[in-house]
Amino acid sequence: MQIADRCAVSFHYTLKNDAGEVIDSSEGSSPLAYLHGAGNIVPGLENALAGKAAGDKLSVKVAPAEGYGERDARLVQDVPRRAFQGIKDIKPGMSFTADGPQGPSRVVVTRVIGDIVTVDGNHPLAGENLNFDVEITDVREASAEELEHGHVHGEGGHHH
Repeated sequence: MQIADRCAVSFHYTLKNDAGEVIDSSEGSSPLAYLHGAGNIVPGLENALAGKAAGDKLSVKVAPAEGYGERDARLVQDVPRRAFQGIKDIKPGMSFTADGPQGPSRVVVTRVIGDIVTVDGNHPLAGENLNFDVEITDVREASAEELEHGHVHGEGGHHH
């Protein structure tokens, strides 16, 4: 069976940056499972997997526009330390949920100078090429329940 919309797909992957450093991998764990066509994985990888079948291996370079997007300078902001009520020691690398115009979003502290805290709301991989090595392990028709829920259930997928 070839990968197409409404298929449940499982695959092993290794994700590297352009320097060849491993960012993430399924090695040593269950394959990642997703529902093709439901936006469960980055668009560039999903598009590259269309038409493939179990046993296929491929390398895919996903540009930022088809991955986690370009970096947006407007998502880097300086905020007063008092905005972090109840947190005494704020350090770079800490992440918080911030309420914004489109609802809650994750921000990471990148710098603290005096009473000013710089936060970045970009995805950590925004602006980066994503280099995937993929081995497809299974392709099957998604169940009615998976289609209704918009994700794959069971090993490597969502558990209710």
